[in-house]
Amino acid sequence: MPKILIVDDQRNMRTTLAMMLRGAGYDVDEAQDGDEGALKGTTGAFDLVLTDLRMGSKDGIDVLRATKTAQPMTEVIVMTAFGTIESAVTAMRLGAFDYIQKPFTEEELLVKVGKALDSRRLAGEVALLTREFKDRYKFENIIGRSAAMREILGRIVRVAPTDAIVLITGESGTGKELVAKAIHANSKRGERPFVPVNCAAITETLLESELFGHAKGAFTGAVTARKGLFEEADGGTFFFDEIAETPLSFQAKLLRAIQENEIRRVGENKPIRVNVRVIAATNQDLQKAIAEKRFRQDLYYRLNVARFQLPALRERREDIPELLGYFVEKYKKKMGVDVRIQDGVLEQLARYDFPGNVRELEHMVEQAVALVPNGIITFDDLLAPTTSSSAPPAPPGGGRTLAEVVDGAERQAIEAALRECDGSRERAAEILEISPTTLWRKMTRLGITYETRS
Repeated sequence: MPKILIVDDQRNMRTTLAMMLRGAGYDVDEAQDGDEGALKGTTGAFDLVLTDLRMGSKDGIDVLRATKTAQPMTEVIVMTAFGTIESAVTAMRLGAFDYIQKPFTEEELLVKVGKALDSRRLAGEVALLTREFKDRYKFENIIGRSAAMREILGRIVRVAPTDAIVLITGESGTGKELVAKAIHANSKRGERPFVPVNCAAITETLLESELFGHAKGAFTGAVTARKGLFEEADGGTFFFDEIAETPLSFQAKLLRAIQENEIRRVGENKPIRVNVRVIAATNQDLQKAIAEKRFRQDLYYRLNVARFQLPALRERREDIPELLGYFVEKYKKKMGVDVRIQDGVLEQLARYDFPGNVRELEHMVEQAVALVPNGIITFDDLLAPTTSSSAPPAPPGGGRTLAEVVDGAERQAIEAALRECDGSRERAAEILEISPTTLWRKMTRLGITYETRS
């Protein structure tokens, strides 16, 4: 039960407010003046402090300051009389959640109290998750303390427990699959399968069969009946990566599957009931795709229930130090080496115009940790070309672009893993800690034609 402190030097007002809030189901305590309010706000475990602005020796601003200093998670609403709006604005600047002007109705009060408690609960949940669960799978790779990332974590907390369909948009490398996994892991489906599929990595002719399954003899080579990935995800979450890459004919069938919670295997007329939560992601502008007749508008509306727009790295530069430190520690442990970042590198990175995103930054760090000769990673080491170990580093203002550097690093790592595994994409994907589908997509993009031998 949320706990609320009422601070007002007028007894009748305190009593009336306490009756309203207790009647709404809240646990209420009272303070008869600013001195008692500041003391209780400092020492008590209140979710919300509702304080009058004008009181005796200590006013509502004093109560606000004392409470927020000692209990920064506690929300504060100040009550103002006519002519004190300027003071209320000052209170907002000092950290008050809101103000309410006297006289007010019970409905107005309860609405503001409800919003403040929702904010308090959400902030508490986000703080708890980022502090206690950061090392667990569900949030271990979502790094950042910027306002944008705090908002994303907060929305994950709110959306995950529901079964709402989620659409995640953003540039390549911004972490769309990580957010999808975090939503799944924090949902009631968290113990059930999370089935990702990269729609760009499956040919149009195989897409329907892969997702919905097929009957025996449905097409040449279908020697047995096969369950599709949608059925494999039953009870769990299905993640459509690059949903904009699907053909229009398939989009119509997908829309029906989402709306009706049923599928039909290729070559069968019997519907199969499925219970999956759908999360879709794309790096494309779906509104543009709709205008160009490449994406169905009705499917877009069905997917766009809970929307996450992930920021590019250049839009969250304040997260670069934490990301850099995280990736350095990750690859130090993985490679068994002792390296550190040279002083001044963070300042240089803060000024660098990143054409890539978090994924590219990670590849830059992995390359530097693997190749740095003296254990100290410089700015040039992070931007060094990877096609030749003797090649000079790319200058910050010219030479190869970050995308070219990253492509070179990916090509080198993939080819080395394939050589080690004698061409087995499955084993190479395990070494690289990515899915076989992701490896296939990267090989296609980079033009790597290493033959699979097993």
